[in-house]
Amino acid sequence: MSHVMNTYTRLPVAFTHGEGVWLWDAQGKRYLDALGGIAVNTLGHAHPRLTKTLATQAGKLIHTSNIYQITEQENLADKLAAISGMDKIFFCNSGCEANEAAIKIARLYARGKGFDNPAIVVMEKAFHGRTLATLSATGSRKVQAGFEPLVSGFVRVPYDDLEAVRQVAEHNRNVVAVLVEPIQGEGGVNIAHLEYLSGLRGLCDRYQWLLMLDEIQCGLGRTGKWFFYQHAGFLPDVVTLAKGLAAGVPIGACLARGAAAEVFKPGNHGSTFGGNPFACAAALTTLEIIEQDKLLDNATRVGDAIRTGLAAALAGVKGVVAVRGMGLMLGIELDRPCGELTQRALDAGLLINVTADKIVRLLPPLIMNRDESRQLVDMLSALIRDFLSQPIPAR
Repeated sequence: MSHVMNTYTRLPVAFTHGEGVWLWDAQGKRYLDALGGIAVNTLGHAHPRLTKTLATQAGKLIHTSNIYQITEQENLADKLAAISGMDKIFFCNSGCEANEAAIKIARLYARGKGFDNPAIVVMEKAFHGRTLATLSATGSRKVQAGFEPLVSGFVRVPYDDLEAVRQVAEHNRNVVAVLVEPIQGEGGVNIAHLEYLSGLRGLCDRYQWLLMLDEIQCGLGRTGKWFFYQHAGFLPDVVTLAKGLAAGVPIGACLARGAAAEVFKPGNHGSTFGGNPFACAAALTTLEIIEQDKLLDNATRVGDAIRTGLAAALAGVKGVVAVRGMGLMLGIELDRPCGELTQRALDAGLLINVTADKIVRLLPPLIMNRDESRQLVDMLSALIRDFLSQPIPAR
């Protein structure tokens, strides 16, 4: 019996090694990884340049402390500022920590404006993490259940509905910020319209709110640009990152601009491990490889091929509601719960997952090529067709 705490219903496989978009288990069976550690393995597995960086950095410095200057952290901050248009970066270890930092920035920003009970607008079906503040911001009773009392100070509205946010603006004078995922990953690969995001930018400007984008899953090249907001042509006030930033090494980042970037002062926030030399060296190498190998363009080309390929292969199949996505963040919505597809795919040598009960989610490494994408389309479309050909179980 394992002594690991029972927080996951784990699939019955343990991987021993990987290369590129492929993984192998202890029996030597090969799997096509179309999940990428849930948008973490940006460069796939055992990328030679990243592996060299990790070995070299581990041989020099892994950790010192944020009470000292950290050259690797400063270099990474400079690079993130250059590609994002943001001014200052706080480094932590995970996505929920990055969102905690954003929430704290919003509250401290509000205190500076004289607000006693600041509120942040959040969305239905959102997912921002599992700490008490971020699960309170999350729009899922399943995530929140049992952890009450929740953290107050959040106002929830429907996703991709600008009028709902306008109504809040007219009736709630405590609002100081909006926190939103440009693409809801856990919520079902729901993609916000660019006009909606631009409209949020306009409302935030009008009411002097902070526009805070959670790009933890959709950022860093996954949609074909460094950040989703670059498709819409504006700058947010705060952006949160994690997952794929260091291609598997734990790291999170909260990027801020303008007034939001000046809110934290020494003593307001911190992290023991955040921004350590090892994680920052890994992240900087990851960003350099994305740039040098033109993986933003690759995400667009290969993602389009997967989406159009699946749409063609599943055209007319009863039970397929939609095939959607941007770049290498894709969802196939079915008309029934399909969680069992994760095991069926595993048996077939394919790694996927199911989110929001009925959405098959794909988050492949950004290095996936056209041949591998064709294999993915062939394998997954066959699995979905077979699944949907069976009678719906009686409830």
